[in-house]
Amino acid sequence: MKNIVIKSATIFILAASCNHPNTATESKPAPSDSNKTAINKPAPPSTADIVSTYLQLKNAFTKDNSKEAATAALAVKAAFENFNTKGSTEPQRKQFEDIQTDATEHAEHIGKNSGNIDHQRMHFESLSEDIYDLVKIFGAGQTLYKEFCPMYRDRKGASWISESKEIKNPYMGKSMSTCGIVKEEMK
Repeated sequence: MKNIVIKSATIFILAASCNHPNTATESKPAPSDSNKTAINKPAPPSTADIVSTYLQLKNAFTKDNSKEAATAALAVKAAFENFNTKGSTEPQRKQFEDIQTDATEHAEHIGKNSGNIDHQRMHFESLSEDIYDLVKIFGAGQTLYKEFCPMYRDRKGASWISESKEIKNPYMGKSMSTCGIVKEEMK
């Protein structure tokens, strides 16, 4: 009788173990390399602060407000200095460093020359090209427009970046506020 009870218990245990796999030996799928990369990869840098302060600067020029432009230019300079390149590639970091050096110099000139709007606008022309290059590398997180005034600097013309398709010319200000065309839409 003991043998029957022991055999029955053994059969019961074996049957139970067949229906319930041992979790210690279960294999769970390992996370894929792409999941590891997505988890560990930092978000790409955001140009939002730089673009926002640049647009404030551009809008000050459309109103012929040299003092407001100087204040906004110093904010552009600070935004460049605070830009975090974490999440960018090595070539992007190098390009950013080149842009940053040039852009902060132009922003500083604009900031230090309140009252001399012609001089400020000359530096704004170069700063606008820097912003364009920055947006092409890192994006802007919003739709922007590259616009062009053919009349500025004795018809040599100059470009700027705008948040709107509507032309509000920062180079000619109130005297020719709608002079210009949209050259490119950047998304």
